[in-house]
Amino acid sequence: MITVAHLTKRYGRHTAVDDVSFRCEPGTVTGFLGPNGAGKSTTMRMVCGLTPPSGGGATIAGRPYRELPNPGREVGVLLDASAQHAGRTGREALTMAAATMGVDRRQVATKLDLVGLNEVAAKRRLRAYSLGMRQRLGLAHALLGDPRVLILDEPANGLDPEGIFWMRGLLRDFADRGGTVLLSSHLLREVEAVADRLVVIGGGRIVAQGDKAELLAGGGTLVRARDGVTLRGALERAGLPATEGTEGLLVHADAEAVGQAAADAGVALTELRAAGGGGLEQLFLTLTAGASTREAVR
Repeated sequence: MITVAHLTKRYGRHTAVDDVSFRCEPGTVTGFLGPNGAGKSTTMRMVCGLTPPSGGGATIAGRPYRELPNPGREVGVLLDASAQHAGRTGREALTMAAATMGVDRRQVATKLDLVGLNEVAAKRRLRAYSLGMRQRLGLAHALLGDPRVLILDEPANGLDPEGIFWMRGLLRDFADRGGTVLLSSHLLREVEAVADRLVVIGGGRIVAQGDKAELLAGGGTLVRARDGVTLRGALERAGLPATEGTEGLLVHADAEAVGQAAADAGVALTELRAAGGGGLEQLFLTLTAGASTREAVR
């Protein structure tokens, strides 16, 4: 299990991650989504103990990453597939990792085979690897210690369609056997195909999270008014927080509740309708549009 509680990261006057909280449960794949610069990678680095937070914290299996006695046996991490020694072969890189973690060396061949790197590829220097091959080696490294948790940042970069399909099956099988997966990716259709839960971040803040089916079911309600500030205030007082989207305010509630909140506040609406069921891509664009705009004008 991964627990993130009020994580915040500031760089001078700039807040890269602002009070982020979510949980990743065993047996699930959590898709962590957001536009470039939204704070995904910074959040994942804080979870893995690579970047100190300005506030809040994160635990894996109940302990901060840095307090895990042998982290590679608890959590498999792939944050940057290119962060490997270019002069080593794939087999050498995994063999050194196995020795560090106290893993049986026979697991090196097993994991290379699992990720589709044959004997020829295993003997090749990493400087000659394509990005896709480095991603496969990175996944082999993450899986080497047979962890119960995987934290993966854009693991499908550089993979061809066959490789992406293979990775989807690998992660689904890992979660179905009780593992916990936190997956960041720009390939929204692939995330939609494999994820159980979604966490969407924009401008350093969580703009939506929950079960995939719930978030994608109808997409909530879109509402607009000439006086947008008063409308937002009315929704907040009614316990219906709204997110600025490309077509208006997106509210995760039915149209009747939204219309009643506006009527009680005397707000005249110019539009009130169910959000379109355009899948994860439409949900992502709607949720992050307002956050991206606010970030750009800071």
